[in-house]
Amino acid sequence: MSEVFDTTQELGTRSIPQLLWKYALPSIITQIIATVYNLVDSIFLGHTTHGALILAALAIVLPIMNIIHAFGSLVGAGAGARMSIVLGRKDIRWAEKILGNSMFLTFFFGALFLSGGYLFMDAILTLFGASGQTVSLAHEYLVIVLPGMFLTTLTFNLSGLIRATGYATRSMWIQVSGALLNIALDAVFINVLGWGIRGAAWATTISMAFSAALALMHFISPKSFIRFRRHCWTPKMYIVKNILAIGISPFSMNVAGCLVVALLNSQLIRFGGDLAVSAYGTDNRIMFLVFSILIGINQGMQPIAGYNYGADLHDRLKQTFLLTMKWNVAIGIVGCLMAMFIPGLLVGMMCDDPQLIDIAVPALRYMMVMCPLISFTVTNSQFFQSIDKPWIAIVTSLSRQVIFLIPLMYIIPALMLRWGGHGLTGVWLSLTVSDVLGAVLSGSLLLTQLKVFRPDYVAPERKPRKERGPEDNH
Repeated sequence: MSEVFDTTQELGTRSIPQLLWKYALPSIITQIIATVYNLVDSIFLGHTTHGALILAALAIVLPIMNIIHAFGSLVGAGAGARMSIVLGRKDIRWAEKILGNSMFLTFFFGALFLSGGYLFMDAILTLFGASGQTVSLAHEYLVIVLPGMFLTTLTFNLSGLIRATGYATRSMWIQVSGALLNIALDAVFINVLGWGIRGAAWATTISMAFSAALALMHFISPKSFIRFRRHCWTPKMYIVKNILAIGISPFSMNVAGCLVVALLNSQLIRFGGDLAVSAYGTDNRIMFLVFSILIGINQGMQPIAGYNYGADLHDRLKQTFLLTMKWNVAIGIVGCLMAMFIPGLLVGMMCDDPQLIDIAVPALRYMMVMCPLISFTVTNSQFFQSIDKPWIAIVTSLSRQVIFLIPLMYIIPALMLRWGGHGLTGVWLSLTVSDVLGAVLSGSLLLTQLKVFRPDYVAPERKPRKERGPEDNH
């Protein structure tokens, strides 16, 4: 049995800085490549005819795609965190059941959003702020890319499980290969063949099919110690509940974020028109380039925290949390400084429309000035998700996007207009204020959960009356 766990036993023995670097670096590379792909996608399209309108259409489609990705995070993040905890308890059969049940959930949700997306596409686009000028472009893109989004959720799920079983570098290459293929196909389909937004959609769908195939091959290979076996395909309600209980945090965050973007787009159109929506989409991509590093570090932290939590190694759990937080806040500081001092350079890489640049530059400062506090909030949420505390993670993750931002995006613009200011500035300012308030709430919740770092702490599912129950009956 010890040979089987060669890929994961180091999670409980190797130094935390070495582990975090080993697991985070592949995830960081993956996230950066994926983000660069999104930037290149926008650069190609932003410099075509009607580039500003195309970027606005992409900004409309982005939250819809993120909702679909949310289902991938619901299954993938939940299954990955549960897999790490189970491997900390040296239970392979249970881990393989998690693999099979996560596949069942992925295909179930995939069927739902594919059928719903095609049946109600125009109504959904209108709901998310598409106007007469952008709805046709957004429809043209979404009708092609929907199957690619399902393949993305499949890849997200399987890559997370590959990382949880100790193959962080392999998980990286699976996702990086798809992103690099996407960039190459973008160049051919958009620049060479002149397919425009359709070319971007086809590039995404084809490249995601490639990544999904590679991820499936890992769990089919007899060399993988966790792989598809006959017993893993039987749906087990207790495993489904465990996956969804942990995955509900990133899912809620993503869905809430998409709904907030829909409301935000309506406010942006009200005060700044399609160009304001395009500016927000452009700035969002720039911001995500910085936060791709943060996401990569958090993904690297997840299997380390989950394994040590499952193995009751509380000192190592605390080291993992503190080091992750230190790295992420540092990344947030760098992002803040970039937005303050070189916003014109960052926005100028994305487009050459002077009107769009005039709106996007000040907006970028409002969006990224609180990057260190955003890093703090997001790290807290990911950590508590990793150690099976989903409700703490949900409240932490939703604080910025729902609890504070939704009311503020209406209150602050109204106050700005009353005081003789501009409503659009009020929309941007609401993003800044919600980041501050979200960090305060996140810090308060963290203080209530410090007990998880104490050596005498016993996880709720380990208490005698709540022993693993069904999981013991393999």
